Amino acid sequence: MFRLWLHWMLGAICFGSHVIAYNVLLCLPPIMILWCSPIFGASMVQDRDLNEYSPSLSRTGKQLSCSHQLCKSTANCKGPEEPCPYIVQYKSDDTASSGFLIEDVLHLTSASKNSTPSSVQASVVFGCGRKQSGGYLEGAAPDGVMGLGPGEISVPSVLAKAGMIQNSFSLCFDDNGSGRILFGDQGNLAQHYTPFLPAAGKYVNYFVGVERFCVGSSCLKQTGFQALVDSGSSFTYVPTEVYKKIVFEFDKQVNATRINIQQSPWKYCYNVSSWELLSIPTIKLMFPLNQSFLVHKPVFSESLNQKYTIFCLTLLRTDDDYGVIGQNFMVGYRMVFDWENLKLGWSIANCEDNGNGKRVNHTPSNNGSTSQLPTSEQQSIPNAHAVAPATARNTPSKSSVAASRQIPLLLCLTSSLLLLMRLLILSC
Repeated sequence: MFRLWLHWMLGAICFGSHVIAYNVLLCLPPIMILWCSPIFGASMVQDRDLNEYSPSLSRTGKQLSCSHQLCKSTANCKGPEEPCPYIVQYKSDDTASSGFLIEDVLHLTSASKNSTPSSVQASVVFGCGRKQSGGYLEGAAPDGVMGLGPGEISVPSVLAKAGMIQNSFSLCFDDNGSGRILFGDQGNLAQHYTPFLPAAGKYVNYFVGVERFCVGSSCLKQTGFQALVDSGSSFTYVPTEVYKKIVFEFDKQVNATRINIQQSPWKYCYNVSSWELLSIPTIKLMFPLNQSFLVHKPVFSESLNQKYTIFCLTLLRTDDDYGVIGQNFMVGYRMVFDWENLKLGWSIANCEDNGNGKRVNHTPSNNGSTSQLPTSEQQSIPNAHAVAPATARNTPSKSSVAASRQIPLLLCLTSSLLLLMRLLILSC
């Protein structure tokens, strides 16, 4: 077994027809499976030409049977040797995915402070989609959805139970929407952190406590709430009453003309001319122990011509009693989901390196060591709760990241918004 402890981290990569993931696209919901779709190719929002995964063409892939310890949908099985099915039903847009669980090899690149990068392989379980609907038919997940939650079938959990990494990983999103996943990364000593919070007495998702929101130099009273840190949400949501306080203060501090853009998800958009001095207030979240989180890009802006710039506050309201910290607030940070120590860490980062100041070679070798799936005993997680793919549709939205939000495709949404903005300027 190839063990990677302490300073070792694993970065997911995309290459050939393997079941892999390197390009960290926006809209990656941390549900409990990674599924491959026979419908989508791998040409959207990619920096290399990839092939679609096909179980029949894989030399290492095999279906999980209903008798496998990771198969949680035995009620839908006709016999113990039948393929293990999965069904994921999302909350909105009639979005769903169903198919069968597959075991195959994930190709990874290891990185440490004191050695050169090398290739390693690990057995993982993912859902191979036979039927998709809703957002998946509109390009919401060009290459599939990677499971990053704390459930026992998610990729970080499987790698940790196999003894390859610490039960922790990091995400880093660039301004251009790409980024990096590092499995086993527990961050650095200089990072800020806040503890994860239990939901209904159990640690089931990445919940944190926000004490207050700060807009500019004004830290607002009664703006505390619990938030789900969700890489599967393109945008950030806050409870309605908190939202009203934030946007009121933001609008008061902005020295620009507010405009209404139809079909835009954002309600606080502004038009500023080139000869006006634009001043956009900062947005900051305050966590316990005075840990601050400065949002690098709280607005979406576009210069449509030499005369006008339009920008929108990328904050949305929710009727739920908890909020969601989405990808737009994570940009520019190395976000560390340390399940080993039950805390969320963050530090300013350049997502081009591997966290140690080194760039990683992304080409896997054919002779890397392979780690098998953990045994039933290794898979057992004391005091933990996993949402199985086959039962996710019956799980309340507050305990299921997958069901709590739709899967918006940021690229398409912002492109549509740009078109609306251009039409607005042309009509002026």
